[in-house]
Amino acid sequence: MKEKIQEKFKSLFATEGTLYMSSGRINLIGEHTDYNGGYVFPGAINCGIMAAIEPNGTDTVKVFSIDKDEYVEFGLSEDSLPEQHWPRYIFGVCREILKRGGKVEGFNAVFAGDVPLGAGLSSSAALESTFAFALNELFNNGSIDKFELARIGQSTEHNYCGVKCGIMDQFASLFGKEGALIRLNCKTGEYKYFPFHPQGYKVVLLDTCVKHNLASSAYNKRRESCERAAAAIKANHPEVDFLSDAKRVWLDEVRDKISEEDFLRAEYVIGEVQRVLDVCDALERDDYETVGEMMYQTHFGLSKLYEVSCEELDFLNKLARKCEVTGSRVMGGGFGGCTINLVKEELYDTFVTTALEQFTQKFGHAPKIYNVVISDGARKL
Repeated sequence: MKEKIQEKFKSLFATEGTLYMSSGRINLIGEHTDYNGGYVFPGAINCGIMAAIEPNGTDTVKVFSIDKDEYVEFGLSEDSLPEQHWPRYIFGVCREILKRGGKVEGFNAVFAGDVPLGAGLSSSAALESTFAFALNELFNNGSIDKFELARIGQSTEHNYCGVKCGIMDQFASLFGKEGALIRLNCKTGEYKYFPFHPQGYKVVLLDTCVKHNLASSAYNKRRESCERAAAAIKANHPEVDFLSDAKRVWLDEVRDKISEEDFLRAEYVIGEVQRVLDVCDALERDDYETVGEMMYQTHFGLSKLYEVSCEELDFLNKLARKCEVTGSRVMGGGFGGCTINLVKEELYDTFVTTALEQFTQKFGHAPKIYNVVISDGARKL
């Protein structure tokens, strides 16, 4: 990937750009909790977006996507929004830096990625983080801190891409550290690294190859449900700003004041916030059986209460139970993508072989298999 980017950059711009990279992410547990002010538990992974970038002395951005085989140019004013979808992630990062008083001028860029698209591994956050990190270094001498860079990526999603996402994906992509997961409190911004070297286990993703588009899916509707439930609880308990602040019994108090759908969404979120804390405690005891059981509970909640699973994901989750996999759940926004599985090494080959055979038999195509290594986040190469 590196050589391909460098060759294309030289052929287009007759110079050599500086290389930057940011990673995709997994999330062991803590799904749909970030925009609810709760805890998440992600880590950066060993695939991501890489870009060669160089200021060009103009007020025009010139970008080539190797994966799309497309070249675009756009200005830096608000009325220069690109028509295609993918350049909006880069345009949005430029605009959000400028809105905060930062500096961005015209630049040339070529980028490519090896984050599987639509698999719930946050390829969009990796793209935003790569460019936010690079432009901050190239034009602002690194003066914008990494947390603000994560907010810049999040605001890009909100304002230019139509997804009201939380902060987790961009945070993990920027703050990732090799061999560690990060517990992030999305309300306060406090975070803590937890070493993650599960001896005797592998982490493997099974990609259903069902593609989701969060902007046109029910993602934003889930967020609205949670906000309505939190507002109802806040009427009785003024200290509640997010669902993560609420106790389960407080949700019961407002059951007749909100819809059944909003109740179920909130029930899942309140339970998931606690599961993240339980998993962190279990990891400090090297208790991977508890970690795995929490993952199964999360899948049940995402499937039955939050309703963001699908037939293919539920099939893989049930198959994991049958194969005695320690933990399994849908990962990411849902509506397709991957399951994340914590598998004992001696069961790994049997599980993967069985999943490939039975999934293909039922759905007519094989799932893709991704073995995960926890890696570093945004960086200059």
